[in-house]
Amino acid sequence: MLDAVRDTFSEIFEHQYSDVVVYGDREGEIVLHEGPVRMRADGWIELPTDRLLSPEAVHHVDIRSERR
Repeated sequence: MLDAVRDTFSEIFEHQYSDVVVYGDREGEIVLHEGPVRMRADGWIELPTDRLLSPEAVHHVDIRSERR
């Protein structure tokens, strides 16, 4: 049952995008990543290299594509 609940919430709160820009500052001068990402339910951003960006490091994300 726990797995079913986890799967349901991940479908609602986790999203994958093929083209985004992740910024580390308000002005948009610090680009942390460009390209595909998975936005996890816990606020972390997963990169294609399996590295994670913490919610504290990310100021905002510009989404340039639709969800996959």
